[in-house]
Amino acid sequence: MRPLHSGGESPQQTLCAKEALVMNQTKGTDPYADPRAFYGSELRRLRETAGFSQEQLGERVFCSGTYVGQFETATRRPQLEVSKLLDEVLDSGEHLQRLCRLARKSKVAEYFADAAELEKLAQTICEYAPVLVPGLLQTRSYARAITRAAMRFSPDEAVEEIVTARMERQGILNAPTAPVLWEIIHEAVLQAPIGGPEVMHQQLLRIAELASRPRVVVQVLPFSAMNEAFMDSMTSIMAFDDAPTVAYTEGAGSGQLIEEPALVGQILRSYDLVRAAALSPAASLALIQSVAEDYRTP
Repeated sequence: MRPLHSGGESPQQTLCAKEALVMNQTKGTDPYADPRAFYGSELRRLRETAGFSQEQLGERVFCSGTYVGQFETATRRPQLEVSKLLDEVLDSGEHLQRLCRLARKSKVAEYFADAAELEKLAQTICEYAPVLVPGLLQTRSYARAITRAAMRFSPDEAVEEIVTARMERQGILNAPTAPVLWEIIHEAVLQAPIGGPEVMHQQLLRIAELASRPRVVVQVLPFSAMNEAFMDSMTSIMAFDDAPTVAYTEGAGSGQLIEEPALVGQILRSYDLVRAAALSPAASLALIQSVAEDYRTP
């Protein structure tokens, strides 16, 4: 996956209000607290030793000074390709590349890690879920059930680590800078008894509760609408205050972050068709609550 900084202005290059908040919080980060902070402190040390400003260094590695600053303040996970360029410009051997490999370790799957970083900065997140409840809406029990099914031979500790990371992601919904979240869920998601009736009952009640929030919209795409609109993979579209929209698609054990304008535009058009074919928010909520009652155990 090539870094988002290439090919014009991108979310990594744009310092919006949310990024500024994160940067203020990380200025006092202990460089020995985590690999990302250490990477940032080493990059700053090497840059200052070479006599470059952030903007000057950015010009030499084909990105903005803001992007360099986000590395230095540990706001962004460093990119390996950029680290290679930085090592060349700063004459630091493979020092930053080695640190980058450590700093890129994430609580979420590697293929999703860059998208997870952008998720925290998005102004609007629009998602379509054809099979499973989206991660931002999952209850802990539901997340545990699907993770255990996907990792049948893994120890409980590994499963709980993933579940906890997913629950932590949901913190963006309660933040002062919470994005507008627009979720479209296929009717099949409601009917799949993941984890059993009680887990599904609580999961659908959770979706209904979130749907009542002012910045969350939930729609259901009914089975009858498949001839009108079709998307075959989990899709997330993230829009920013001052940066191009990006899309993320995910299948079993893989994911792709998409920034090419033509491809993003195609995904947006497909999403608009799905949104038009879906039930209204009110009708969707009524269906979700009805199915939740069907799962209620005596």
